[in-house]
Amino acid sequence: MQHQAQLDAARTVDGNYSFSSNYRHIKNAISKADVAIGNLETPIGKSGFSGYPSFCAPDSFLHAAVGAGFDVMLFANNHCLDKGKGTALHTLDLMDSLGISHCGVYRNAADRKQRYPLVIDRNGVRIAILNYTYGTNGRNVPSPMIVNLIDKETIMHDIIDAKSQNPDAIIACMHWGDEYVSLPPQRIKELADWLLEQGVDHIIGNHPHVIQPIELRFNKERCNYNTVVYSTGNLLSNMSLRRTDGGVIIGMELTKILNYTRVSSLGYMLTWIAPKKDDGTRDFTIYPAATTVIEGKHRAKEKLQLFLNDSHALFENYNNGDIKELFTDSVKFTP
Repeated sequence: MQHQAQLDAARTVDGNYSFSSNYRHIKNAISKADVAIGNLETPIGKSGFSGYPSFCAPDSFLHAAVGAGFDVMLFANNHCLDKGKGTALHTLDLMDSLGISHCGVYRNAADRKQRYPLVIDRNGVRIAILNYTYGTNGRNVPSPMIVNLIDKETIMHDIIDAKSQNPDAIIACMHWGDEYVSLPPQRIKELADWLLEQGVDHIIGNHPHVIQPIELRFNKERCNYNTVVYSTGNLLSNMSLRRTDGGVIIGMELTKILNYTRVSSLGYMLTWIAPKKDDGTRDFTIYPAATTVIEGKHRAKEKLQLFLNDSHALFENYNNGDIKELFTDSVKFTP
């Protein structure tokens, strides 16, 4: 996400914006993935840049994400139409010009038919990616554009289309749930069950802005495992309340042997953004939470430890299956 404080911090002396330093400590973790998927929860505009409640980021915001190694951007979320049709279309055009795959929002029905489901081949593994949102903050979808909304009939048809392309795995990326709640409500659990019953293999969720549990479920009928991530929290934002100042990068490894594809490894890496400095400014660098070292007594050290404690307690109590914590190189943070 891009809030106003991030926009202010990214402003350069020449009047442009630079966000590339935000990713410097986690760039290797992102870029080493065969397919790195992110949720773009701000439209990209030519002007009128702003934060909450109607987001709009400059081109350089997306340039930074692509430079960090993201291969796919999900765009079906409640903020995709914050600045209307023209800005949403500019976002799609920019993603195309940068060569980054995207799904969830389309120029028209023909564009959707050609591009969706998004199918990606990597190292002999064929993945179909689906993307849906619960809504668009009350904004009507301007004709002839299409935003993928959570609708069971539509999703069923899309799953059938995905299966017809013979993928080794179908991944549904869902913008759903209740904000700031650490456990998914019953309706979300039921929707996850329904998606798996229809033939989705793995589910990755976001929108609550806090981390929610991760499940690795054994599917007896298919003799395989299904991954369910209810919410990845926040990777990049100006949120600072308890549990909103970080998130998880999910690392899922798929292994294909003949015609059988399984989850051979599932893990998570906690990420965190430091609070405001003493002078009132905030550095929006994303830190690997578990391997960031803060020396001395400082509010940032307390905030980081609280985020780690909350996250580990949540996962210890509610995760299901063999899910490992992933680590990257240690980073020293000086307040």
